[in-house]
Amino acid sequence: MVLLAAFVAAGTVLSPTSARADGASDTVQMGVERIARFVPVGYRSPQAANDSVEQWVQVDLGMSTKIDRIKLFPVVGWGGEGGSFPVRFKLAVSDDPNFASQTTLQDQTAADYPDPLDRVVIVAANGSSCRYVRFVATHLRNRQFSLSKLEVWSNGKDVAEHKGITDSAKQRLGITLLTRTPRAGGEEVVTNHPENVIPASKWHPAAYKWEAPTTGITLDDVLFKTAMQQNIAYLLTSFSVDELLRPFRERAGKPSPAGMRSPIPFWDTDLPGSNAGRFLMGAGNTLRWIDDPELRARAKQIIDGIEECREPNGYIMAYKPDTIFYSERAAYTRTWVTRGLTEAGIGVDPKAFKLLRGYYDWFDTCQYLPELLRRAGQGVQGMIGSTRMYFTPLGKPEDLQTVQQYFQENYWLDQLAARDPQAIWRYPYDHPHNYLITSLEPYLDLYRATGAKRYLDSAQGGWDLYHDDWEHVGGSIAICEGDTYEPKSYYLHRHTGELCGSVFWMRYNQRFHLLYPNQEKYVNEIEKSIYNVLLANQVGSKGIRYHANLVGTKDSSTPINTNSCCEGQGTSGLGSIPEYLYSIAPDGFAVDMYAGSTFRWHQGNRKLTAHTVTRFPFSPDVRISINVERPTDAVIRIRVPRWAAASMQILINGNVAATGNPGSYAAVTRKWRNGDTIAFTLPMAFRVTPYVGMERSATPHYALEYGPILLALTGNVDAQGNATLALPIEELTKRLHPVEGKPLHFAIEGDTQRQYVPYWELQDETFTCYPAIGTGTAIAPARIEAGDLALASKGAVATSDSELASERGSTAKAIDGVISTPEDFSNRWHSSIETQHPHWIQVKLPRAERVSRIVIRFADPAGHPVSFQGIITVNGKDHVVFDVKQYSDWREYRTLINPTVTDTFRLIIRDSANPAYPNAAQVSEIELYSERK
Repeated sequence: MVLLAAFVAAGTVLSPTSARADGASDTVQMGVERIARFVPVGYRSPQAANDSVEQWVQVDLGMSTKIDRIKLFPVVGWGGEGGSFPVRFKLAVSDDPNFASQTTLQDQTAADYPDPLDRVVIVAANGSSCRYVRFVATHLRNRQFSLSKLEVWSNGKDVAEHKGITDSAKQRLGITLLTRTPRAGGEEVVTNHPENVIPASKWHPAAYKWEAPTTGITLDDVLFKTAMQQNIAYLLTSFSVDELLRPFRERAGKPSPAGMRSPIPFWDTDLPGSNAGRFLMGAGNTLRWIDDPELRARAKQIIDGIEECREPNGYIMAYKPDTIFYSERAAYTRTWVTRGLTEAGIGVDPKAFKLLRGYYDWFDTCQYLPELLRRAGQGVQGMIGSTRMYFTPLGKPEDLQTVQQYFQENYWLDQLAARDPQAIWRYPYDHPHNYLITSLEPYLDLYRATGAKRYLDSAQGGWDLYHDDWEHVGGSIAICEGDTYEPKSYYLHRHTGELCGSVFWMRYNQRFHLLYPNQEKYVNEIEKSIYNVLLANQVGSKGIRYHANLVGTKDSSTPINTNSCCEGQGTSGLGSIPEYLYSIAPDGFAVDMYAGSTFRWHQGNRKLTAHTVTRFPFSPDVRISINVERPTDAVIRIRVPRWAAASMQILINGNVAATGNPGSYAAVTRKWRNGDTIAFTLPMAFRVTPYVGMERSATPHYALEYGPILLALTGNVDAQGNATLALPIEELTKRLHPVEGKPLHFAIEGDTQRQYVPYWELQDETFTCYPAIGTGTAIAPARIEAGDLALASKGAVATSDSELASERGSTAKAIDGVISTPEDFSNRWHSSIETQHPHWIQVKLPRAERVSRIVIRFADPAGHPVSFQGIITVNGKDHVVFDVKQYSDWREYRTLINPTVTDTFRLIIRDSANPAYPNAAQVSEIELYSERK
C-alpha cells in the first residue's frame, strides 16, 4: 500500500523535514495537514528496556468495515519538537483480534521513518475490509511511542471514533483519548473563515462612555509613588539597551558590542524581542506620569534601534519571519513588541506608531496567517496585538478583519456566552490559564469597533467565568498553566496568582468600566489587583515575582530579573497605576480610587484641577480641593466601594451633598468654584470569607480583608503556611486591635506570637492568608452503606493493572470498607507511576449479583480521576455503564445504572487531575449496591 503525505497539493509525496535549532523548518511549508497544538496524548506505550522492543496498540471498530484510509496524529512538544513517533513500524488490519491473518497496509520495518513532527501520517487502505486496526512499533524512538489520535475513515466518516482499544502491555483499555471526538474546532492547524469578516461599512462602533486619562496626574501618595520609583530603578538596572536590541540586530545582520551578558534561556532565546517589549511597556506607561530623563533616553534609543533594523517591507520583529511558528513567537513575542511600542508611542515618541503600522501592513497580508492560531504555540494570544494596533492613531480596519478571518473561534464565542466553564479550564488549543484573558480582551475590542453584540456577550461571559470560578479572595487569578484547575478549585499549594493574569484582568476591567461606568464592580476588581497582587509581587527595585502565593512564603520558583512574563506585565502595570485613579466623563470626572494626587483636565475649554489628600488605605479620610479659573458646571462622581461597611456621605464645603450606597457612584452636580472641597470617610471594616476550594479540611480556613486589603497572618506560621487560631470564628474580628505606629497591622488578643499585616508588605516571612480558625470540631467521616457488595469481607476480590512500588498490596484497599479523608488518603489503591494512563482496577464478586448503583470514592483531592469509564461483564461480554470526561468533583462519583446481574466491574481511569504525576491513578473505595437510592 502507499503511504500518503498530508499535503494540499494532490499527488505530492514528501518526507517530513526536521526543525532547525533556530526554530525554522528547512522550508516553511504551508498547507500540510498537521495536528493543532496544544497536542493531547491519546496513547503512550509503556517505556521499554530498549528501542528494539516491539509494542502495539489496536482499535476494535465493532464490525467488519470497508475502509479508505487511516490517519495517525503524532504527539509533539510545545516547541513543535517530536521524538515520540516510532522509527520503524507496521500498520495492519484484520477481522481476527489476534491477527492470525492480516493485511499489511504499510510496512515501514525495513527502513527508518523520519520523525513527522506535527505532520499527520496518512495511510491509504484502498477499500480493505477489517474490524481491527493494529499499529505496531518495531523500533522505538526514546524507548516508547505515542499517538495523539488514530482515525479510520470510511465513506467520509471516522469509524474509529469512541471505539475501544487494546495494547500489547495491558490488553483491554476501553475507550481512550486515542479515539476521541475531534476537538471543538477540529484537529487541523488551518483556520481561514472569511465569512466571519464584517465589512467596515457595516460597523456600528460602541464608544466608551468615559475615558481613562493618559496624562495629567501627579502622584503625592507615598505607597504608589514609591512603587513607581522602584519600578523605574528596576527598569534601569535590569538590562542594558544593547542587550535589549541584540536580537533585532542579529536578525538584521548588524553587529552588537562585546561584553554583554548571555541571553536568558527561553525568555530571550525562544522569545527574542520580548525583552525590549517589556522595557517599552514599563517605560512608556511610566513616562506619562513621571519624567525620568534616563528612562526616556533609553526608551528612545530602543525605538531608534528597532527602526534601524526595520526591513524594507516594514518587518520589525527580532525573529526571522520563517521562524514565526517556533515556540510562542507568533503570539507572545509579537504582542509584547506591539504593546511596548503602543505604550511608547503614547509616552515616549509617536514614531513608535509608524513602526507598528509598517509591521502590521506586512502582517495583515503575510502567508502565515491561516496557520498562526493553531500551529504556533499559544496562538490564541496573538489576537490582542492586532486589536491593540487598531486602536492606535494609525489603526486600520484590516487589523481587526485579520482577527475575524484567521483567529475568531465561533464555538468558543458560544461557550463563553453560555458561561460554560469548559471554555476556560478545558480550552483545547492552549495551556488553559490566565493568559486566556488576553484572548477575551480582543473580543471586547471587536465589539467596541463593530458593535456586534455577539462579541459583547462572549466578553461578558468570559468575565463572569473568571470572576465566579477562578478568582481568589483578594483578587488574584486562581488558574495557571501546567496544572489542572477545576472551577472553584482555588488551590493554595499549586501555582496560582500569576501576576500577568492580574495585569490583564486590570486592563480587561478597565475596558468594561469605561463602557459601563455606573457598574462599580469593575473598578473594585482593579483595586484588588493593584493592592493585593501588583504591589505584593514587587521586590523593591530588584525585580518582580511571578506568583502571588497565599500561603507559606512569597514565590521564589522563578528567578527575578529574567524578563519573565510577569516581570513584563508587572512593570507595565506598575507604570500605569495613575490612570486607574480617575476617569473622565463628558460632563465631569470620577474618583475611582483614593490616592494622594493632583489631577488636571479640561472641562470644555476650561482648565480644572483636583488635588486629593489622603493616606488611604492607612486612613479612611479623603479630602479633594477643586481649583478652577472661573465657576464651572461639572458632575463629580465619587466611588462608594462595594467593600464599604455602610453608606457614605459626601461633604461639599462641610455640608452633606450626597450619600452613596456600597457598590455605586455618588454624583454631585454643581457649579464648582475655586477652593471648593469634597470630603468623605470610607467605611472600612473587616470581612471574613471561608475557604471553599479543593484544599478544604476538617477545621475551616478563613481569609481576612480590611477594606480592599488582603491581610496575612504572620508569626508562628510554618513554611507550608499552616497555622491555627483556636477560637470561634465569630470572635476573630472582636479580638483584633490596631498595632500602635503600624497602620493596618492588627494584634490578636490572647496571641502574642502572631498578628495580621497587609499581604503586600510581606517579603521573606512565612505567612498564611488562610489560617485554620475554629474550635477543632471534626467533620463526620464518610462511611460505606450496609448493602455494599464490593467488600473483601463478603468475598469480593480486587485486581488492577499495577500498583505504586511503595504501596504494594494497595489494590485490596479499594474494597476494605475504609474511606480515606482529605487529610489522610493513604487508604487507597494507587497505580504505578512508571506506566502511563489508562490504568484499571477491577472487582470480582463471589457470585453474580443484581447491581443498580455504583459509588467510586476518590483519595488524594489533588489527583482524583477526571476521565474514566465503568464496565460490567455480563455473560462474558463487556458493557459500558458510564463514560465520564472532564469530571471535577474530587470527592466521589455516584451513578445509577439499569439493574444488571453481573459478577465483574472494571473501572478504567484515562486521566487524573494532577499533571505533576501524569501517570498516577488512585481510588479509595469502590462500592456496588443492589438498591437504587
